[in-house]
Amino acid sequence: MDMRTPLKKVRGLGSSKEGTHHFWMQRMTAVALVPLFILFIIFVISHVGASHEEMLASLANPFIAVLLGLMVIAGLVHMRIGMQEIIEDYIHGEVLKLCALMANTFFTVLIGGLCLFAILKIAFVG
Repeated sequence: MDMRTPLKKVRGLGSSKEGTHHFWMQRMTAVALVPLFILFIIFVISHVGASHEEMLASLANPFIAVLLGLMVIAGLVHMRIGMQEIIEDYIHGEVLKLCALMANTFFTVLIGGLCLFAILKIAFVG
């Protein structure tokens, strides 16, 4: 006979520890991405037909470079949390789930590093 209360059964499970943090981070990055992506679209449309040199000069602007970096970071955090939720919900084998979660994090860090390197290189070297 199980003498534990329903509360004791729930305590210590994974989703009850980090679920709120992930929920708010997912919402905050979504809200941050709206104006950042709108500015990115405006930037791209305004540079249609621009030469390579004009694009490099525009991307070297510190304001543009910072906004682009923030968009990349917010987008990658948003993507990582969303993929983590999908992995946790639909992959049931513990080893496969752990490998998928690790791959999700490594992929996010790799892509983030490459994107930020490209932005910084354009911003500082031109």
